[in-house]
Amino acid sequence: MGWKGRAAVRPRAEPGRLLQETGDGLIGPRGRPPEAAVTWIELGRLGAPYGLKGWIHVESHTDPPQGLLEYREWVLRLASGERVRRRLVEGRAHAGRLIAQLEGVKDREEAAALTGAVVEVDRAALPPPGEREYYRADLVGFSVRNLEGAELGRVSHFVDTPSGAVMVTQAPGGGEHWVPAAPKHLRRVDLAARTILVDWPAELA
Repeated sequence: MGWKGRAAVRPRAEPGRLLQETGDGLIGPRGRPPEAAVTWIELGRLGAPYGLKGWIHVESHTDPPQGLLEYREWVLRLASGERVRRRLVEGRAHAGRLIAQLEGVKDREEAAALTGAVVEVDRAALPPPGEREYYRADLVGFSVRNLEGAELGRVSHFVDTPSGAVMVTQAPGGGEHWVPAAPKHLRRVDLAARTILVDWPAELA
C-alpha cells in the first residue's frame, strides 16, 4: 500500500486502498483483477447522525476524502450483510469530516439506523490501478511466501496501524502472520497464480 515509490502507506489511499510492490514487477495482465476477486470495494463507512434532517457523518477512505462524493449512487452493506442502494442527494466537508444526505433518509432516526454501514462500490466502476499497484480487495485469498520459501498462508484482510498498513494472513497450521505492506516488503505479485512474494522473516510475521 505504498505510493509511487514511497515506502510508507498514505494515511488515506485511493478508492479501494491501493498498494504497490517493488522487485520483479507484475506478472499477468496489469490492472485486471483475477476472476475470484471481490466484487465490492469499501470506500467508506457511515457514522453518527448529524442534525435532525437525516444527514449523517461519513468516514471516507478515498484520497482526497471528498472523492467519495463523486460517486452519486452508494451501495450500503448493513450489519446484517444485506446491501441496499441509496442515491447521494448532497454531501460536503464539515469540521474536517464529511457529512451526507442520502435519498429516503429524512430524519435523525432513519440516519441512526444506517450508522456503521459500509459504503461500497462495484470493483468494475473503479479506475484501473497503475503500474505495480493493486487494490487490497483483489489480493484477498492470495498465497504468501517469503524469500526463504516459508509459506505464510493466505491473505485474510488488511489492517491500518499508526506505523503503516499490514497484510494479515491465515497460516496453514492455524494462527496469523502480520506482514508490513510497504513496497519494500512486497517483492512480487502474480495475479495469474494468485501468489505474493514478500521480503519478511517468518519469525517476525
